[in-house]
Amino acid sequence: MTMPNFLIIGAAKAGTTALYHYLQQHPQIYMSPHKEPRFFALEGESINFQGPGDKTRFRFVTEMESYRALFEGVSQEIAIGEASPWYLYVPQAGERIKKHLPDVKLIVILREPVARAYSNFIHALREGLEPLEDFAEAMEAESERIRQNWSYRWHYKQKGFYYGQIKHYFDLFDREQIKVYLYDDFISNPISLLQDIFRFLGVDDSFIPDLSSKHNVSGIPKNYVLDQFLIRDTRLKRVLTRLVRSKTLREQLEKKLMELNLRQKPPLKPEVRERFKQEYREDILKLQELIQKDLSKWLVVSG
Repeated sequence: MTMPNFLIIGAAKAGTTALYHYLQQHPQIYMSPHKEPRFFALEGESINFQGPGDKTRFRFVTEMESYRALFEGVSQEIAIGEASPWYLYVPQAGERIKKHLPDVKLIVILREPVARAYSNFIHALREGLEPLEDFAEAMEAESERIRQNWSYRWHYKQKGFYYGQIKHYFDLFDREQIKVYLYDDFISNPISLLQDIFRFLGVDDSFIPDLSSKHNVSGIPKNYVLDQFLIRDTRLKRVLTRLVRSKTLREQLEKKLMELNLRQKPPLKPEVRERFKQEYREDILKLQELIQKDLSKWLVVSG
């Protein structure tokens, strides 16, 4: 049966959702309809995460048969993939990928670690799951949350120490199998980055995806009740189904309503940003040397 020949392995909150949707548009690329199966992070494991929403908000794929079924729809596509940002962070994921897919191509997008952590925090806050409203307190609570077996989504700080994560994959795979990109480049010139990925995957690099839709937008809801209604209440979906026949138009309308209900995320205080940037400084310098990319902007504190 068909298995993927490329994986988007992370990092979380670094554009992987948008990348998944853009690649999905390419006629020569097949993306798993389940965006984040997390199979290689959790293969064969009995899941018992204890964090808020951990038992209700995720759909985990832990068995090979179920994972293979995600790719039953492949027909003539050249590149076959999925996107599970946990793979970069979870150590055992690399070994499992190497075992099952030794020749796979791996795509990584890295975001400045404090900004990534803050976006992760805001996303959890927006979903009504993060019990702490102060980012610094949530970062400091992390070690206790890990001890209590909260899922990897709550590892705001640890997920930003990229050096060891990337080196682990460099040690396991030929470097020609791995492409490392920066989130800032994805934001500033997405077409150029996407075309480089198309070349990496061996598909037509002249294809230009529609970039007009925003994906996984961070922010705090203006109205939490409305936000939860838009996300989870099936009554709205039934009404929209009766009024709007096109599934694509319904999804676009739901997304637009959610975006209109979001406020801009509150800015991170410079002193808090500086505090955590100092914690990442040594790791950033080592990572810069490892991936041979200029990360000096990551060390600058801005408001």
